[in-house]
Amino acid sequence: MNEIIIKAKDLDKNEVFSGGVEYSSPARGKWTIAHLSMLIPHSHQIYIGAICCLRGVVLSAAEFNGLDRYSMIHIKDFDMVDTSMEGFIIDGVTDILSNLKEIPPCVLLYTTCIHHFVACDMNLVFRTLRERFPKVDFVDCYMTPTMRKKVAPDDLMRSQLYAALEVKEKNPKQINIIGNCYAKSHGSELYTLLEKNGYTIKDICTCKTYQEYKSMAESSLNLYMLPQATLAVQKLEKRLNQKSIYIPQVYTFDKIEQNLTLLSSSLNLAESIDIESLKQKAKDKIEQTKKILSDVPIAIDYTATNKHVNLARLLLENNFNVFRIYTDVIHPEENDDLNWIKNNYPDLEFSPTIDYRCRFINSLSRKSTDKKIAIGQKAAYFLNTEHFVNLIEDSELSGFDGICRLCDLLIDAFNNKKDMRNLIQVKAWGCEA
Repeated sequence: MNEIIIKAKDLDKNEVFSGGVEYSSPARGKWTIAHLSMLIPHSHQIYIGAICCLRGVVLSAAEFNGLDRYSMIHIKDFDMVDTSMEGFIIDGVTDILSNLKEIPPCVLLYTTCIHHFVACDMNLVFRTLRERFPKVDFVDCYMTPTMRKKVAPDDLMRSQLYAALEVKEKNPKQINIIGNCYAKSHGSELYTLLEKNGYTIKDICTCKTYQEYKSMAESSLNLYMLPQATLAVQKLEKRLNQKSIYIPQVYTFDKIEQNLTLLSSSLNLAESIDIESLKQKAKDKIEQTKKILSDVPIAIDYTATNKHVNLARLLLENNFNVFRIYTDVIHPEENDDLNWIKNNYPDLEFSPTIDYRCRFINSLSRKSTDKKIAIGQKAAYFLNTEHFVNLIEDSELSGFDGICRLCDLLIDAFNNKKDMRNLIQVKAWGCEA
């Protein structure tokens, strides 16, 4: 079956796939709730649910070598009738923690749909557990796919990552980066600008100890780069009185400059950086990359970056041969970029990744004769190309420095093949417990 293609000029809304029965491709590099919580140093996960619900998360824990930080409480049919669910959870968690070699400083307790269906009193559960284990921070987490239309599981989990932070005296020269799976490069202008002005940057991705994680509560400001982190910063502002600034990860020069200007003006930064030289360096790198890649076709998918339309615009503005974007929904933040593409590249192709018909695209059986470069694992899978940038959620990329790093990745993808079939099967790329 040929791929499902919609041209830019024919998109009349932001949904490429409008909902229904969904397909899941073998490209598994995106992080899930089971992986995000592992960012809290020395934390321990406990999942409570039926065996069918627990099967997936225990396999995830095994894949990233995290079984020593994972436990589960298996609910059987008779437990729903013959036992108090509150007592069942309390006794199960007590048994698990009492038998660990060392009691962890933080326990992430995942309830499932059934607990909410039966109106389990989780306030009682957490109050009792905190009395029994006063040195443990218990965090309520949720594996409730039946409720995902209310709050996306990804958004909720990113907010709960910081639930164990407690009110502390603020350090006016300490700033958090909130909601990312990967630490941004210290070579980025974001780090350069802040450190040049005497700021210390805290990020859960770089915290090595639980004490270091807890020190994030001392920060006076939170920076966030992903829409999925909005709920997290809202909760932190309400609970810890930490203000926030949205510095979205973007790729076009004007928007990167807007981010740096916003940051400088918001913090009244005295020391500045040479933006013009940074822009010129990025322009030179783009020009060098274009000469190497020539007109090789490029496809981008949403797992590589939330701003896949914005990235496509940057490459198209610099005459790269971007021919397709794999995505299911285009965020309203990218409407300007989408309209620009409609006006300038009306035949640019958009293709869904979860439409049920995608299961008939047996891409791994196709032999691609022409070299194509994919930015992202799903694009690599659907194109069946070994020339791809193995990028998940922007990775360390940020600003003009990020553009230069992306260019190096594109050149590497052009010159060198990767073992696509095996690489894209690694769940939550980069998650190592």
